[in-house]
Amino acid sequence: MKVAFNQATTMKHSTLQLDLAYCEKHGYDLIEIRLDKLKEYLKENTVEDLKAFFDKSKIKPYAFNALEFISFRDEPGYQQIKDDLHFLCEVGNVINCKKIIVVPTFDIGDYTQEQIKAETVRVLHDLADQAAAYQTGLAFEFVGYPNCSVNTFGQAYDIVQAANRDNVGVVLDCFHFHAMNSKIEHLQKADAGKIFVFHIDDCEDLPVGALRDQHRVWPGLGVVNLDLILQTLQEIGYREMVSVELFRPEYWDWDIERTIQTAKETTENAIRKYFPIGG
Repeated sequence: MKVAFNQATTMKHSTLQLDLAYCEKHGYDLIEIRLDKLKEYLKENTVEDLKAFFDKSKIKPYAFNALEFISFRDEPGYQQIKDDLHFLCEVGNVINCKKIIVVPTFDIGDYTQEQIKAETVRVLHDLADQAAAYQTGLAFEFVGYPNCSVNTFGQAYDIVQAANRDNVGVVLDCFHFHAMNSKIEHLQKADAGKIFVFHIDDCEDLPVGALRDQHRVWPGLGVVNLDLILQTLQEIGYREMVSVELFRPEYWDWDIERTIQTAKETTENAIRKYFPIGG
């Protein structure tokens, strides 16, 4: 299984250049590039500079993070989503990064589950049409907070199935899976080919509905049943990649290289019982 680094893990102080340098040094296979870090990089560099790095490097780009709050948007907000999608597709075409993570909206008010599903499917169809012109896939990520419109794996997977597009899949994030008590039965019945991105992380022992990003910890140091998730992925035939993603402020203040090295070591320790490591 290829090991990826998600830039959220060093978000506060690092840059795309630094993350790439240290990920290369510590043997990562892949990187997930944050939209904000990419725009920052392009203030002083070009897309061709980024392509040149990847052309000569072992590490490759896997996905962009993220187009956030894609559903229930007003016209200007939704146009910004489409503009950012176009931007990422154009960059991805140059550097061969063909997946974009998309995130549902929070605090939407009193919509029913069916209304949420209908709106999210509609938006995914529209964005998928745009992405398909670039042979790019959309990875739909549920967020395990009570106020997120899509907050369990089962709900997200049902929406992806209803969208029924070859270039739309789901993100499986261990923290979000645990945070709102997603059911392992839903993962056991999933098509491995529809899991476009797999995020690994762990968390503190807080009640259902109380966990937030700052409660994430390194894989294997918390209460998430990673063994069950990893075993299930093995059983359904998932083999693609694993990306370590944390938003813990404590880790943001560490030395950047230490954070990137620890992220890889803890991820490999978590997965090696179930998957061979590397591409």
